[in-house]
Amino acid sequence: MNYKSLFLPLVLSSLLLSDAVRATSKTQDLQIAQQPTPPDATRAAARQALLEGLELSYKQGTAESLRQAIAKWQIALPLWQKLGDKSYEALTLHLIGRVYSDLGEKQQALEFHNQALPLYRAVGDRSGEAITLNNIGAVYSDLGEKQQALEFYNQALPLFRAVGNRSGEAPTLNNIGGVYSALGEKQQALEFYNQALPLWRAVGDRAGVATTLNNIGLVYSDLGDKQKALSYYNQALPLRRAVGDRAGVATTLTSIGGVYSALGEKQQALEFYNQALPLFRAVGNRFGEATTLNNIALVYSDLEEKQQALSFLNQALPLYRAVGERAGEATTLNNIARVYSDLGEKQQALSFYNQALPLRRAVGDRSGEALTLFNIANVERDKGNLETALTQIEASIKIIEELRTKIDSQDLRTSYFATVQDYYQFYIDLLMQLHKKEPTKGYAAQALHISERSRARVLLELLTEANAKIRKGVDSKLLAQEQSLQEQIDAKDKLRRDLISKAAPATTIQKLEQEIANLLSQYQQLQTQIRTTSPKYAALKYPEPLKLAQIQQQLDANTVLLQYSLGKERSYLWVVTPNSLDSYELPPQAQIEKAANDFRQSLVTVSASGEQQAAAAKQLAQIILTPVANKLANKRLVIVADGALQNIPFAAITEPTAQESYQPLLINHEIVNLPSASTIAILRQETQKRPKAPKAIAILADPVYSADDSRVTGKPENNSITPELDLQRSALSRSARNLNRNGWDRLNGTREEAETILKLGSPKDSLAAFDFDANYDWVTNAKLNQYRIIHFATHGFADDVNPELSGIVLSLVDKQGKQQRGYLRLNDIFNLDFPADLIVLSACQTGQGREVQGEGLVGLTRGLMYAGSPRLVLSLWDVDDEGTKELMTQFYRQMWQEGKSPVAALRAAQLSLWQNPTWRKPLYWAAFTMQGEWR
Repeated sequence: MNYKSLFLPLVLSSLLLSDAVRATSKTQDLQIAQQPTPPDATRAAARQALLEGLELSYKQGTAESLRQAIAKWQIALPLWQKLGDKSYEALTLHLIGRVYSDLGEKQQALEFHNQALPLYRAVGDRSGEAITLNNIGAVYSDLGEKQQALEFYNQALPLFRAVGNRSGEAPTLNNIGGVYSALGEKQQALEFYNQALPLWRAVGDRAGVATTLNNIGLVYSDLGDKQKALSYYNQALPLRRAVGDRAGVATTLTSIGGVYSALGEKQQALEFYNQALPLFRAVGNRFGEATTLNNIALVYSDLEEKQQALSFLNQALPLYRAVGERAGEATTLNNIARVYSDLGEKQQALSFYNQALPLRRAVGDRSGEALTLFNIANVERDKGNLETALTQIEASIKIIEELRTKIDSQDLRTSYFATVQDYYQFYIDLLMQLHKKEPTKGYAAQALHISERSRARVLLELLTEANAKIRKGVDSKLLAQEQSLQEQIDAKDKLRRDLISKAAPATTIQKLEQEIANLLSQYQQLQTQIRTTSPKYAALKYPEPLKLAQIQQQLDANTVLLQYSLGKERSYLWVVTPNSLDSYELPPQAQIEKAANDFRQSLVTVSASGEQQAAAAKQLAQIILTPVANKLANKRLVIVADGALQNIPFAAITEPTAQESYQPLLINHEIVNLPSASTIAILRQETQKRPKAPKAIAILADPVYSADDSRVTGKPENNSITPELDLQRSALSRSARNLNRNGWDRLNGTREEAETILKLGSPKDSLAAFDFDANYDWVTNAKLNQYRIIHFATHGFADDVNPELSGIVLSLVDKQGKQQRGYLRLNDIFNLDFPADLIVLSACQTGQGREVQGEGLVGLTRGLMYAGSPRLVLSLWDVDDEGTKELMTQFYRQMWQEGKSPVAALRAAQLSLWQNPTWRKPLYWAAFTMQGEWR
């Protein structure tokens, strides 16, 4: 029997430096012990020593058993050399190298791998050569030599492919992904992980699948998407348990603990870390043990148990050093420094940060380098060295800016940017403290620029891509995939909403939500592929956020910009006119946001009294407007809000100089909102040369939501309406809350609103869609680009978990009552061409979205601006059907009969309701805000 043909491939499968591969190879390796003993006594002895070493290397995986394995292989090695069997000599050398690497003795590992490599080449064993190259790469990666590691991985990969070894190709792709992740190039990492995953699955390697799932989770966690990270970890964990991969189980438990810690659930995090720690110790995985100790320390530090934190960190540090893990060593030094800083021992903290920084640089950990520079800047500021702190934070921000540009996915770029907002807030605060010391040095203007750099960057980039028509020339197959995914997402989310309305079991809904999440993830990946394969993408140049002089050029003499930046310790307000800049220090974010939330709550609570609303409006005005009251003087106010201020209508805040108990800001000011000051420059650049559309208005209203609607052929009027339901419907809002067991309630006011608006204009310049015509096909028809105004009067809904699912409701059934696609979602809107001067969403919550630090409210606003409109009218809460009809009628009358600009017309319409006792409450008129261009 040719035992060599059986033995070598099986043992080689265990050589890749991956716990996943080793776990699945164990059974195969040990099966060789059952093969007949070869007749040659020397060969038999060598083989026996090799097998005993393999047994020991799998026995518990402890340091003692690993060293015993090496001793056995050291017996086998000279025997193979005596026999002149280079294949087995190479194999034995490689096994020794692998175990030395596991023991943290990396230089020893390299020595043995480098002896094995030429032997594999000499016998023409390309699989063995590829595995050795991969494992040398892994040693260099562990030593922090990431570029060196990449070189070896990139030599191994084509060899694996050449011999058709997918079991080797998958871990190499996974390892390359790990290098890119460590270098901060998370998008690149994801691409390699997503190549590895189907290969693992194809070869039936569940442990490998789990390893890559865990690594994908780590990327999402690093980029700030903790829930998505948790989803991947929860897929990895049962796989690792099923294959008995204890080190893998411990790794995933630690990863899950990290998510809970980041979400503020510290005790939950400790539970997972304390499950992981004994597992790492049991298998002798010192790297995993050190990482878990480090993470436990961070929890204790956050719980203000600083000495306990130091104790764990001081256990982790020698373990990292013992295994030559410089990246982990740097992280631990950084964390020790942070604890000393919290304890007030600033000089001691600096000493540890200055030990961590060169290590971060040596291993190419750009993200870690940025963090340590940020931490040094904090210490220097606390010591009063503001200029030194400025140098450090500037260096840190430079790295952050470089890293974000390497993320092609807009969603991941957004979530990553949210994780580094503390850096920008610190930078702004530092500049404003320097401004306080030296007010003539231009620090306030620089702080305003940094405020611009910290907000709505992805929106700016999206608008630039829209202007460049980046989707033109994209592979039609990708666009077809996109359309298919959109339809699947729409269908499943519609089913989810139906199940919710019918009180279906929670488990059924949760399963559907997971399917939707998976589809959304595929959609995001496809969007990135569409963008990056666009012929125009490579040449695209994104704009820089505006500086003071450029912002001032966007303003006119009658306009004042108010830009807010909310910080934990102090907040700031910049007041900009065409020829001036004034800045003000405001209270901490928590105080401002409480006042803003109280004010909003008073507006949307039907039972709130006028006195309660007036008190809440006055309290907020005193905090955010009274300091600048003398700068406003009947000017148009352009608001760049931050945090909870994005959710409130400035028009309803009390005028800070008013003598009355409540005089809304609306009375003396036109008010416009912007995601950032830089946004208006991009919008103007996009529209300045665009010809005006020839026709006036396209309007959609009163869609058919249900097969029970009397408008459906052959359906009688539904008279089974209880008095309670009738009373409820008399005060309908255009809201997702009107999704009930019978579907969406019909909004009669939307038809009346639309018919009244159409009477104010010329029929030949108008296009209307009512009833069944108010459908998805009408909205997505290219003929809408002929109209200056596009108006939707229907239900709207905001999804603050998955903003992509936000949208407006169109006709959900056809004339026969058959269901059809009827939700126009954010993803759909991104694919529309709406070069209208104005888009009005006369529906609920259309100005809402998920609040993302650094990006603002992610919702319909960005989609509609991307589609081509420079100005939008949107709502901040559930609007009343009758009140909205009245407001919109007045709005169009002011525009078309009085000749006012949209922003002036909206103010006049809101004033008319304010002056009418029936509609005087801000609940009826304040929800709608103007976003974008005011000229």
